[in-house]
Formats: sequence, C-alpha cells, structure tokens
Amino acid sequence: MTREQAIARLREQLIGLTDDDNCMCKVAAERGIFCHGFKQFSDKELRERYWWIVRKRPDITRAELEAIANTWQLTQQDVREMRIACDVQTKVRDTCRGWNDFTDEQLGAWLKQLTGEETKVS
Repeated sequence: MTREQAIARLREQLIGLTDDDNCMCKVAAERGIFCHGFKQFSDKELRERYWWIVRKRPDITRAELEAIANTWQLTQQDVREMRIACDVQTKVRDTCRGWNDFTDEQLGAWLKQLTGEETKVS
C-alpha cells in the first residue's frame, strides 16, 4: 500500500472516532491509540507548543490546556474545512507536523491497530 493510500485509510478510520466536540488529538490521548495525541507530549512540551495560551494563563493546568487545545484544533478544522487534526497540522505545524511526523512503519502499525489488518506501507 502506498503512503497516500495508508493515510487515506487511517483518515477514514480516525474520522469515525471524532465528533464536533472531540478532535483526534483528544481522542487519541484518551484511548491510547494512534500517536497518543496530546499525551505524547510532556507537560513542558505541551506548554511550549501552546505558548500563546500559556503566556496569557501561566497557571493553567494541563487539563485546562488540553481542553483549550482541543477547541483550537476543532476551530482550525472548521476554518480550513478539514475533518481531522492530522490534515490541519500537516499544513499549520504548530502542535505537530501532522502526517509528516509518521514513518511508513508507524502508519502500517496504526492501520493494524485500528483495522486488524497487516499492512506494509511503502
């Protein structure tokens, strides 16, 4: 399977896990799937990625920061007319680099995790 095909298949699977209130970063963190979303970052790393929020609220808790980051991701999806944070971040690159952060091997492993199918991505 090509990288583009793998991403399309993952996108299809992941969109089904999200809704109007929960971006993929939040869902992945809560379910411990895919890239682990917000949970892949230490508190320090998350604060650095959302520095503009932390600057205005230096005492913000991680839970509060994740809630605001979730809303921000959903807003970016709406503004850019994209259905999943990974697509947005591939273009915006502030929380992460979206699909560009992942190797072909990771994409294949996540396809297996989500679909149960063994897939070689290249």
